[in-house]
Amino acid sequence: MSDGQDTQGLTCATGGDDLSARQRDVLGQTVAMKLEAAIIAGELEAGTRLDEVSLAERYQVSRTPVREALQILVSRSLVTRMPFRGTVVSEITPERISELFEAMGEVEALCGRFAAQRMSMHERARLEALHEEMGRIMAAEQIAAYEAANTEFHQLIYLGARNSEFQGMAEAMRLKLAPFRRRQLADQTRILRSHTEHSQIVEAVMQRNGAAADKALRRHLTSAAKAMLLHWREVGAQEGATLSRKPTTAS
Repeated sequence: MSDGQDTQGLTCATGGDDLSARQRDVLGQTVAMKLEAAIIAGELEAGTRLDEVSLAERYQVSRTPVREALQILVSRSLVTRMPFRGTVVSEITPERISELFEAMGEVEALCGRFAAQRMSMHERARLEALHEEMGRIMAAEQIAAYEAANTEFHQLIYLGARNSEFQGMAEAMRLKLAPFRRRQLADQTRILRSHTEHSQIVEAVMQRNGAAADKALRRHLTSAAKAMLLHWREVGAQEGATLSRKPTTAS
């Protein structure tokens, strides 16, 4: 990720602390997304120290949105605050990815089962219409719009479960998985498969079939996990190839 790409769309650091709370929040979210992408892509390796001053210079913002961005990454377990070292990139293992998607699969399946039984006709119609709209967005290859619609699609299911505790758990897990799902939605092949899986979810909800909705959502998250793990193995292989090409120094 080049510095030119990093700074695209961000405002200058000078006077950054004079920005409104809303502007700082937007900047913090933007910096967090760029750091997430670098971590998931393997550009920032585990153990890398993230210095606020350097990041502020890199992204041309003040330190305030950088601190907010790092806090977001801490909450998603992508970085860790360590004594005497500051904030460092966490190690993301295949086991960690599997655990996250497994947990999300259980929570979403639970929400789907209840949503299929409890959604109003208006909510079911909205879910179906949104799915159709996502098909048009996908055909136009509008990645950002598809990501936003995908978030709304899953949130409609959480809300339709009519249980604030389930909804809270689902939202918390969604935030932790957001960087991984965002990375997947950059892949047109994965979007196509995801859309097909959504069709099965919508069909189950429209038929008020809780068991089928549960099964479809579990399958959906399992499929997403497999795709993410495949990507992670590819990242690891690329890093290994890079290391093997580096000259060694005799001790």
